[in-house]
Amino acid sequence: MSWKNTPSRYGSLSIGLHWLMLLLIAAVYACIELKSFYPKGSDTRELLKQWHFMLGLTVFTLVWLRIMARLIAPTPRIEPTPPAWQNALAKSMHLALYALMIGAPLAGWTILSAAGKPIPFWGLELPPLIGENRELAKQIKELHELAGTLGYWLVGLHAVAGLFHHYVARDNTLKRILPLSR
Repeated sequence: MSWKNTPSRYGSLSIGLHWLMLLLIAAVYACIELKSFYPKGSDTRELLKQWHFMLGLTVFTLVWLRIMARLIAPTPRIEPTPPAWQNALAKSMHLALYALMIGAPLAGWTILSAAGKPIPFWGLELPPLIGENRELAKQIKELHELAGTLGYWLVGLHAVAGLFHHYVARDNTLKRILPLSR
């Protein structure tokens, strides 16, 4: 399989990034959900928070590669062609997912910056995006948490749509992005 998209199938770069992003996003959510099982200030809770930050920033880093890959290669066609309203809905869903993958990590980075906390990234400490402002950090945190909640819905709807296309519409939408399908 070629790394580039073809008119009928995504290439290995797009497929790999798609599924890697899913795993990373699942890990980001797992870290933040699991943290609540540990007492505040505990080593495990702090470690889960650090992993949440680093994995979220990894999503932020890789989404730009995904966007570049999407811009330079054709999007494989869906056969049979779905109705125009489904194409419009799919474009809206993809835009919302990209906004989540950019906005949520950027908000997290900004929260840490405004809270005056270090921004860990795989052994590095990233520079703050803004100066310390604890009130602003609280406000952005509310938006970040809202984005996280919306993210559950977006990812879930995206998965349901893929299954709908595969089992109900019986088109090639899901097959185009599966790693091992022909």
